[in-house]
Amino acid sequence: MAALPPPSGFSPEFVDKAVNALLKWRSSKLNTQKPQLLEHDEFVYLILTLKKIPPKGVSRINAHKIPLPYPLTNPLTEAPELCLIIDDRPKSGLNKDAAKKKIQNDNIPISKIIKISKLKTDYRPFEAKRKLCDSYDMFFADKRVVPLLPKMLGKQFFKKKKIPMTVDLKHSNWKEQIDKACGSALLFLRTGTCSVMKVGRVSMSREEISKNVMAAINGIAEIVPRKWGGIRSFHLKLLDSLALPVYQAVPDLKLKIDGGAKEQEEVEEEEENKVKEGEVGKKKGRIHEVRYMDNNDDNEDGQVVDEGELGSGFEGDIDNHAAADLENGSDELLNKKRKMGDNKGKGEKNVAKLKKEDGFKQKKANNEDVTVQKKLKKNALALEWGNASEA
Repeated sequence: MAALPPPSGFSPEFVDKAVNALLKWRSSKLNTQKPQLLEHDEFVYLILTLKKIPPKGVSRINAHKIPLPYPLTNPLTEAPELCLIIDDRPKSGLNKDAAKKKIQNDNIPISKIIKISKLKTDYRPFEAKRKLCDSYDMFFADKRVVPLLPKMLGKQFFKKKKIPMTVDLKHSNWKEQIDKACGSALLFLRTGTCSVMKVGRVSMSREEISKNVMAAINGIAEIVPRKWGGIRSFHLKLLDSLALPVYQAVPDLKLKIDGGAKEQEEVEEEEENKVKEGEVGKKKGRIHEVRYMDNNDDNEDGQVVDEGELGSGFEGDIDNHAAADLENGSDELLNKKRKMGDNKGKGEKNVAKLKKEDGFKQKKANNEDVTVQKKLKKNALALEWGNASEA
């Protein structure tokens, strides 16, 4: 598949200028710092910014491999520490001894083989996972166990971008797959719009770094959704340096950043018309059809009192007095209503109190009548008893 043509705003000259600036900045930084005992080879990072978050269908665990003309880790010239995680479950049909024989026969630069069962039991503590992550440069894993690895490896592998590369161990071309992974830049599309990938080393020449950056940019444009239309920007940086822009997408034509001169003139004309019509601006103290109760003044027939008659010094006074009168009147009405409500409430309370007192009085009177009747009955009985005894 032919590579897509880059947009008009992108040029390899920008990449060359950014690489030169970063290398100059690093050399000046080394001159000011104390010399170190061991030389540290630093990576060059390419920052990708997308216009939209990738959809859920895009894989976020398996890295996209972008071939580079100058690989970051070359097993032929260097001796990198590579680790292979194999599937030793019964259904896989592969064990550690068979994997060792295959690696020795094909001369594959794998220094450590770890079974998935051992990874599950021996590397459960956090400290063991951290040491495993720091012990090897790259990790490879059988395609069948990749879904199980995120829980077993933990966050440390994801932070340091050492997620195991997928290898299909069912096929016999193990060496080709591992060499291709070592010579490629790895792109992980995350849940956000930004992704970082290693595209070079400081120990490389400027031309080699520039070619790697160009190859990575062209490869990314073929992988991401909407190709170049989905890319917002590219930046180059070192670990402690600023990010230098290499490519910036032009904003969409639908977005209007600045209004035109004609639109501004139209808005100004509308505001002037509103001011002339009296819709906008300060309201002046002008009263129409003022009628006086007494006929002593000149304005007997209710003549119009205009602003000129009142004078410029009284502008807005009449409206203020009218507003104050309205406010005073409304306050008086509110106070009357409150007093009426209070009196009404007091009257209701008094009525209830009187009813209660009347009830008590009636009960008391009834009780007194009963006692009087009882006394009369007793006196009558006593008289009858006395008469009977005398007879």
